[in-house]
Amino acid sequence: MIYAYASLNVTNPEALAAYREKAGAALAKHGGKIETATAAARAIDGAPAIPDAAALLSFPDAESALAWANDPTLAAVHALRRNAGTSDIILLG
Repeated sequence: MIYAYASLNVTNPEALAAYREKAGAALAKHGGKIETATAAARAIDGAPAIPDAAALLSFPDAESALAWANDPTLAAVHALRRNAGTSDIILLG
């Protein structure tokens, strides 16, 4: 099991809503899932930039995470997320 941290700063809530409708199925295609997500992240040490939304994703392995990120059939789904504002996804491992 490997995890990825996603942070989003939302400027287009409609695009984010459309993304959320498709995100679960897109993740599942490559064995991924949303472990937890929140719009109420907070710092407990240091002074990091706090995103509007944050999520912890899981995948069976790094190859599955990369396959999800690079799947050409999911390009439109990833575009919805990117059109929602800024997003960063970091593979933890």
